[in-house]
Amino acid sequence: MSANNKKKNISVALYQPDIPQNTGSIIRLTACFGVSLHIIEPTGFIIDDKRLNRVAMDYINHLDIIKHPSWAEFFRWSKSNSHRIILATTKTDQSYLDINYEVNDILLFGRESSGVPEEVHNQSDTRVKIKMKNGMRSFNVSSSCAIILGEALRQTSDS
Repeated sequence: MSANNKKKNISVALYQPDIPQNTGSIIRLTACFGVSLHIIEPTGFIIDDKRLNRVAMDYINHLDIIKHPSWAEFFRWSKSNSHRIILATTKTDQSYLDINYEVNDILLFGRESSGVPEEVHNQSDTRVKIKMKNGMRSFNVSSSCAIILGEALRQTSDS
């Protein structure tokens, strides 16, 4: 089923992911929650990389993965389809718990090695972070995705 035929729901987007095991874990997470996954290319690995498949297992068959060849293409697509882009970043003071999520939101997560460039920060509609102990750099991207996606789905769930 294509993403356009599904009930509106939160989506996840990965900006140029570079660690296949994290992407595999997020594939499994989004498949289990029934949300679409957008991958903004280029990636730091071949999408059928055996390390990705080891973590994603057969969950990849239960998921809409939409690939976008560039940030510009993804941004254009998201705006033409009235999506709000919520960037998970350490470069904000706004907690992920302090916003109201909407069913058409896309939760955006950056590269494990370098996050996202300033252009992506500037074009995102909202930026959120997970508060953590002082002196810590960041959570693993798949952990961040699980934490924020869980809250977004809690807020937007019909049940």
